[in-house]
Amino acid sequence: MKFGVVISTTDPETVFNAIRLANFSAKKGDETKIFLLGKGVEIEQIESEKFDVKPQIDSFLENSGEIMACGTCLKLRNQKETDVCPISTMNDLYELINDSDKVVTF
Repeated sequence: MKFGVVISTTDPETVFNAIRLANFSAKKGDETKIFLLGKGVEIEQIESEKFDVKPQIDSFLENSGEIMACGTCLKLRNQKETDVCPISTMNDLYELINDSDKVVTF
């Protein structure tokens, strides 16, 4: 299955659970992609003792997961592209949605 996850929040618990789901999907053998939109592009700044997002991100990337980040959203926040947040476009989001069997948003 092709599984798409769109994250547009920086709420630590919500992001933690979204990436846990993406990890679970990837470990099941699904082709899993995450698109960061709006506040979601601030994912690397999330700090929470209770919901440690960074290890979830690392695990996802190690399991062949792909993360894309809205280039416009990054620019609006004066953020640069990183390994976790590579610049992507609306076309990339469209293709993720169009190509996926299932898409969930957080």
